[in-house]
Amino acid sequence: MTINDVARRDFLKTAGTGMAVLGSLSLAGGSAFAAESKPVPDMSNQADNFYRSETVVAQKVAFDNQYKMKVVGNLFTPKNFNRNSRHAAIIIGHPMGAVKEQSSNLYAQKLAEQGFVTLAIDQSFWGESAGQPRNAVAPDIYAEAFSAAVDYLGTQPFVDRERIGILGICGSGSFVISAAKIDPRMKAVATVSMYDMGAANRNALHHSQTLEQRKQIIAEAAQQRYVEFTGGAIAYTGGTVHKRDGNTHPIQREFYDFYRTPRGEFTPAGSSRELTTHPTMTSNVKFMNFYPFNDIETISPRPMLFITGDQAHSKEFSEEAYRLSAQPKELVIVPGAGHVDLYDRVKLIPWDKLQAFFHQHLA
Repeated sequence: MTINDVARRDFLKTAGTGMAVLGSLSLAGGSAFAAESKPVPDMSNQADNFYRSETVVAQKVAFDNQYKMKVVGNLFTPKNFNRNSRHAAIIIGHPMGAVKEQSSNLYAQKLAEQGFVTLAIDQSFWGESAGQPRNAVAPDIYAEAFSAAVDYLGTQPFVDRERIGILGICGSGSFVISAAKIDPRMKAVATVSMYDMGAANRNALHHSQTLEQRKQIIAEAAQQRYVEFTGGAIAYTGGTVHKRDGNTHPIQREFYDFYRTPRGEFTPAGSSRELTTHPTMTSNVKFMNFYPFNDIETISPRPMLFITGDQAHSKEFSEEAYRLSAQPKELVIVPGAGHVDLYDRVKLIPWDKLQAFFHQHLA
């Protein structure tokens, strides 16, 4: 598809959930968007983001990261769980701009049904986890949240600290890679519909962003710092559109169906519908300095699994990570699946691959 520069600016400079990162949205004065009335979600292929397992017990937990910031998560264990034994555990990270109630809880419960201890966390600055300003981008602190989750799980009497794996969905795929490179306690690394948040912001999809466009983004964010430093309103960027029509880009339609309809929409306490999925403009440029695939081969010999859809606009990132990483590694391309499909469409998600991967490598 050929698109003009405006469309490319609005839709292909991605922020991990397929959104624009150029052009700010100042939302401090109230609602800046008009929503469609009663949008009807596409629930095909058994979309079930808000799945509730009948065989799993959920418990909210909280712990500090290395910077004494609270990280909040949902801990899932099988109902017949033996707390006197030590079990394998998996930490699950949500898509960029989302929260644990979006995709992560689903994956955590499905894997807990297979006997794992699972922990779906809210990333720092998002959801119930600490961090100010809200919706800030801080790639190193994002990676730290996964190490902090290992700290927590590895000190629980029912978890075998030598059998902890991590799973990152969408943007969290790049954060778990960043974390695993410097935390060998993460014994198996999996990603689903991964975005390399650094490359997505520097280059956009399929390298469609020029250097001059990148410099413009950086310059706009730098000028906005003056506004906010002197008491002006916080500006937000990217995120999922709040209205769709016949001109809405297909990638944004895909995200709208998840984030702006009952299929997956969730507004955490303390936030608002207008702010969900939107990172702050001045912090989002920090992704320009984020290179998660540098030295990815050093994760070896710990195994890596990359899952993407054959229709996913983000497929290039999983393919690149697979190319650069060392053995053992596996790339799974799901027929008929787009990027967001693998968030919650339970008929398309390759549960057998995930279960086999973690059972084999956390045995």
